[in-house]
Amino acid sequence: MSKNTCSRPPYITPEGAKALQDELDYLWRIKRPEVTQTVAEAAALGDRSENAEYIYGKKQLREIDRRVRYLRKRLEHIKVVDSLPEQRDKVYFGAWVTVEDEEGIQAHYRIVGTDESDASQGLISIDTPVARAMIGKTLFDEVDLVLPSGHKTITVIAIDYTESSSQMFEK
Repeated sequence: MSKNTCSRPPYITPEGAKALQDELDYLWRIKRPEVTQTVAEAAALGDRSENAEYIYGKKQLREIDRRVRYLRKRLEHIKVVDSLPEQRDKVYFGAWVTVEDEEGIQAHYRIVGTDESDASQGLISIDTPVARAMIGKTLFDEVDLVLPSGHKTITVIAIDYTESSSQMFEK
């Protein structure tokens, strides 16, 4: 589990919560029974100390069980944010935000929970410095960022809370 030093609950979008639940269901109902069967078949072959299938299968079971425990605990503690903010002209959790830097390069992000962040899909965690700096900003506000590479200013050029924004990243 990520070390969240904040006192607020870990927020997640409905899509993120569904993805975690789907992963839990897959691991528990499909993957774990498959691996358990493989381990049982390997165990039936005899000497387990030199049986690579048995050893690897047991390792897989430990990894699956660890992930299942994590997902169950996480799903108990997350707070699903399934309503839109009253002020949709400001950047809040769940917003798709388009920004432009000083060179005119644009980037499109959605502010999501830590469990669902994926930079390759434009999904950035609310706990990142970039997301925290954008929270509460309105259209055409400038956001000053202090990055390891130096100081950077970006401008908010679009804020959107519709699901259609997520279509931009589908392959």
